[in-house]
Amino acid sequence: MSATQITDLRRYRGPSTAAAWPTALGMTRLVALAIVIAALSMVASAQNITGTVTNGTTGKPSAGDEVTLLSLSQGMQEVGSTKTDAQGKFSIAPPAEQQVPHMVRVTHGGVNYFPQGGPLMPGATTAAVTVYDTAKKLDGVSQTVEVDRYQSDGSQLQGIALFAIKNASNPPRALDSDKTLEFVLPAGAQIDSGMAKSPGGQPLNTMPTETGQKGHYTFSFPLRPGETQFQVSYHMPYSGEASFSPKPLAEVQHFVVMTPKGMNFVAKDSKRFQSMPDESGSGIMVATNAKPGEDLSFKLTGSGQFQPEAQQAAGGGDEGGGGAMGGGQATGRDNRPGGGLGAPIDSNDPLHDYRAVILGVFALVLVMGGAFVISKSNHQVLAAKATATADLSEVAPKAARGTALLEAMKEELFQLELDRQQDKVTAEEYAKAKAALDETIKRALARSKR
Repeated sequence: MSATQITDLRRYRGPSTAAAWPTALGMTRLVALAIVIAALSMVASAQNITGTVTNGTTGKPSAGDEVTLLSLSQGMQEVGSTKTDAQGKFSIAPPAEQQVPHMVRVTHGGVNYFPQGGPLMPGATTAAVTVYDTAKKLDGVSQTVEVDRYQSDGSQLQGIALFAIKNASNPPRALDSDKTLEFVLPAGAQIDSGMAKSPGGQPLNTMPTETGQKGHYTFSFPLRPGETQFQVSYHMPYSGEASFSPKPLAEVQHFVVMTPKGMNFVAKDSKRFQSMPDESGSGIMVATNAKPGEDLSFKLTGSGQFQPEAQQAAGGGDEGGGGAMGGGQATGRDNRPGGGLGAPIDSNDPLHDYRAVILGVFALVLVMGGAFVISKSNHQVLAAKATATADLSEVAPKAARGTALLEAMKEELFQLELDRQQDKVTAEEYAKAKAALDETIKRALARSKR
């Protein structure tokens, strides 16, 4: 509109324009006011992410700790940071992306800590984190279990070694050193992957390093109070038989060797190992209270593979020990102790006193092993399965259904982002899995608001 046209419009005093001009001006002001009110409302509703950090060593608030907010939308990107105040409290301004999961990370004494509940899902604005003072050496640290799990297709031996380390320091402190766990693998073993899991935390991909001594490796992952689990997946040549000469570097409460149906275990000292009954036909041999340097030699012959856990659930568990090497977890996993490795018998057999401990670790093998050797595309399967669950679970109460689904999504999103950050999945696989998970979360949140 030209200046002349504007002047002509102002000079015009026709009845219709005289009435319409103030009305249009008023509408413009109302619209502008509505926009301002909406913006202010959004700012007011965008609550800061707050929380409290407690020092579990002293039992007091932990002041001065670094708190970082990580966005899980495009990898683990830092979107905010602050420090705890004298009362151990913190407050971080909400990120621009409100509808994506976030993780709160607290660094204390050089060790990172996360909330027990895992990532903060959209809508969650509070987190509580417990940290511990750090030491280079600690009393009260012991190895509770080593589980060596083997299977073979006839040409190659696949192994998974799991170690459970208990930190019972008093007062509770975290052990952080260059060698929090040293272990030995059989000659010829080639490591495929490594993983560590803090007490109550998420499994994290972390590779062990060689010590310089042949076959010796070490993890430098910090040992927080409680039980930390380490797992190493490896392979080695196999021609139908192999001999092993394990000698623990430290005292081990329970040294366990697991083999599938079709493989035979023969111990050098037949009296040193005891067999744990298992209805699947798998071999579970246990040596208790193994001493440092003790000769626990044994020989394996034959071939066999553990049946994937999904097939066990569908087929009644006739074979195999579960998904540690055979595949990922199924949604219908067996709820018995050990996740399908066989229910404990009631008789007071020689293994009765520590059966629950061993079966509990076996369950961990299934969980961590499944995450280890699961194919990259399984992220898509899990995401699709979660979407199907959202569609077919109308019979469950809304609140309970939404909570269970969101908790499952927390773990899967966190692991997916970790895999992406460490190049464990391709960009295409990540995009497909992330899209399915995001859609599931949106639908779950939408239903929870109805």
